[in-house]
Amino acid sequence: MGVGVGGLVFALAALIGLNAVFKAVPTLYLASKALGGAYLCYLGLRLWRSASRPLGWGPADMPSERSRSAFLLGFATQISHPKTAVVYASVFAAFMPAAPTPLFEMALVTMVFFIEAGWYALLATTLAAQAPRTVYLRLKTWLDRCAGGILCALALGLVRSAIQR
Repeated sequence: MGVGVGGLVFALAALIGLNAVFKAVPTLYLASKALGGAYLCYLGLRLWRSASRPLGWGPADMPSERSRSAFLLGFATQISHPKTAVVYASVFAAFMPAAPTPLFEMALVTMVFFIEAGWYALLATTLAAQAPRTVYLRLKTWLDRCAGGILCALALGLVRSAIQR
């Protein structure tokens, strides 16, 4: 939940800042789309290249936290990570329509919260069990390479759409 609330804060900040900038300088929308695509490609390539590296953690490294301290840890981790702001700004710049409606914006930040909170809750719950964790660790290289490839494909599509405009 803490990671979800942190994502919500970054999503709101990115949304407010991006709308103001895009309204003032419409051509910046296209440049942001291209730069956002380039950054997503960079992330995809890094994920691909680091796919075979071990995670360096095991069951003994997993903290047992109370709900409040776990929430604060997730929130602090999300808020203190500057890449989160860059990722949201990149993704929003790349995928957002030039003139979003207030309903679209509300739906977007709500989705960010549920995706962030839901994804990390699902991951934590699933990987807390030995069998799924073992399967993931065995397939980690290929899963990370698939994810990196998908990010690169999305990024190239974004850059292409910015160039064609």
